[in-house]
Amino acid sequence: LASPDERKVNWQSKLNKAAHHTSDYSSTELILRRGQPFNISLNLKTTAQSWDNLTFIASTGNLPMAVISYPGYSSSKILVEPRCLNFTILSPADAVIGRYKLQLQVLAGNKVSSKVLGQFVLLFNPWCPDDDVYMADEKERQEYVLNDSGIIFQGLEKDIQEEAWNYGQFEEDILDISLAVLDRSLNHREDPAVDVSKRNSPVYVSRVISAMVNSNDEKGVVEGKWSGKFRSGTNPLRWSGSVAILRRWYRARYRPVRYGQCWVFAGVTCTVLRCLGIPTRVITNFNSAHDKNLNLSVDKYIDVSGNNLHLSEDSVWNFHVWNESWFIRRDLGSFYDGWQVLDATPQEKSKGIYQCGPASTRAIKEGDVNLDYDSPFVFAAVNADCVTWIRYSKKRKERIYSDTRKIGKFISTKAVGTNSRVDVTANYKYPEGSAKERQVYNKALKLLGVRRPGKRSRIPRSRRGFSRAQPAETPSVSGKLLLDASPVVGQDIPLTLTLRNLTSDFNTIKVKLKASGNFVSVSITVKEISFKISYSQYKNSLMDDRKILVTAVCQIKRGASLLVEKDIVLQDPFLTIKVLGPAVVHKPVSVEVTFTNPLCDEVTDCVLRAEGSGLLKEQLRIRYVNASVKFEIIPYRSGTRQLQVDLVCTHFSDIKGFVMLQVAPAP
Repeated sequence: LASPDERKVNWQSKLNKAAHHTSDYSSTELILRRGQPFNISLNLKTTAQSWDNLTFIASTGNLPMAVISYPGYSSSKILVEPRCLNFTILSPADAVIGRYKLQLQVLAGNKVSSKVLGQFVLLFNPWCPDDDVYMADEKERQEYVLNDSGIIFQGLEKDIQEEAWNYGQFEEDILDISLAVLDRSLNHREDPAVDVSKRNSPVYVSRVISAMVNSNDEKGVVEGKWSGKFRSGTNPLRWSGSVAILRRWYRARYRPVRYGQCWVFAGVTCTVLRCLGIPTRVITNFNSAHDKNLNLSVDKYIDVSGNNLHLSEDSVWNFHVWNESWFIRRDLGSFYDGWQVLDATPQEKSKGIYQCGPASTRAIKEGDVNLDYDSPFVFAAVNADCVTWIRYSKKRKERIYSDTRKIGKFISTKAVGTNSRVDVTANYKYPEGSAKERQVYNKALKLLGVRRPGKRSRIPRSRRGFSRAQPAETPSVSGKLLLDASPVVGQDIPLTLTLRNLTSDFNTIKVKLKASGNFVSVSITVKEISFKISYSQYKNSLMDDRKILVTAVCQIKRGASLLVEKDIVLQDPFLTIKVLGPAVVHKPVSVEVTFTNPLCDEVTDCVLRAEGSGLLKEQLRIRYVNASVKFEIIPYRSGTRQLQVDLVCTHFSDIKGFVMLQVAPAP
């Protein structure tokens, strides 16, 4: 049997991509999903004598030692004409994902010859019931695998804000870059054969990605930075999507991109995992605990004026962003199937590397903190108690009455099919204060070896000094800090502190008010205080995150002290984005962006940036000098598209906006 003419191998790319839900990938390469048949046609140079002498061999790996052959691949054939064969080839549902070489092996008598037919890329398959990442709901598959844009929630628990993000998993080069992320891992460099052989498991692949998206151990994609200036890189607030970040890392020969914070790590992780076929979404946890010693208690120390003393390595973030991916847990058992937490933000090492997850959300909810991977860390992030102390001297401190239900609020993700927010807190824990919630909490304490309050039991040496503190005395006064108007950058911030006596006794209260940004503290003795923070007071000390922490330390003459805190995130001025006409594939359409300056000061040195998958192949940058600016986009993919716009200037770190477009197919 003569070998086929390699110029006449028909990969039927368009039909195969449509069947495998890979048509959106900007690549001429054949991209397939495992566990699903695909078709190719061969034109032979001569008439075939025996169809049973043909064998296909699929192999993957960059090195000979890393080649994986799959005798499990099966094929069937149909004779179209004497020299033309159509083959249907089925890959195993547990095949290794990656780039494959397909060979045709021909047996003629005692002679075996083989010919390389070409390459294809094999991905995880959420449409295949036998695949570990199978997701039954088509709308969920469209959202968590095929949607290339989304919303990442940020801000405060009482002021949740939405930020648009361009995942762009189908953009040019992103598939190659996602595979390169796997190939740059420590696991692959240490033993390519073992690493490639494990790429059939979403548990393994997702854990590798959680390590590789941060740069801490493996010179991965993004370098984190949370304070100081960002002159040697990009301010994390200025990223609007993953595409520019991944391309910069790839084109700079894998030099980490500066800089990122939690939402950047999560956005990039979502892009890579969706690109590889693992259903993934972005999760925001408000009031997220970083419990460094895993005693389920986060201690905060302040002085009598409300200044943070930074005496503990524990911390609470206004919000923290991570990922969830959907797959079964063969390593844990079917009870723990479903959403799995992954966190690429480098916080603590896991098995010697800055990586986190996958941790089953079912394990977190049930307090099963003894299960892989990193479930104690995630459990603490949503369940730890937040304990505040006033430190009067090295020898004297007072535990202030604190809200032990503060941690893990409004855990949020984008809804399926819309940009609205969905609260998924119930996936992580039982209702606060319920009997089941206390039962799970105590179970976790026991598994972690942390001493319960009042129980005299021996605890591990590593935990000594970190046992949970006794509850503080409940104060006889309650208090709230209330905003009298929406806070906007450039305007004064009006606030009122209201105090309410919880007893019939007369109380004298001494209040010290402080707002972050070196404002002067004042001491007064009243039950209601109205005050304002003027723009002139905060403009020189406002950080890029536009956040101001206001604290009121209330020292009560007879009784326990009370701490009242309020985080304020100032709103940026709004951008108005108008699409001036219908959006149609391959036809130009104009976009107008308008900005109103709320400041008395002149705003200078402005740059407008725009991006959006299916709308702009590269990020657009325009110098912005007037109140409005127009630019042109030429959509290249139909469907619902998201256009992100970001205005950067001297007085604002960034002013972001987005608009959704419905792009019609080309006529």
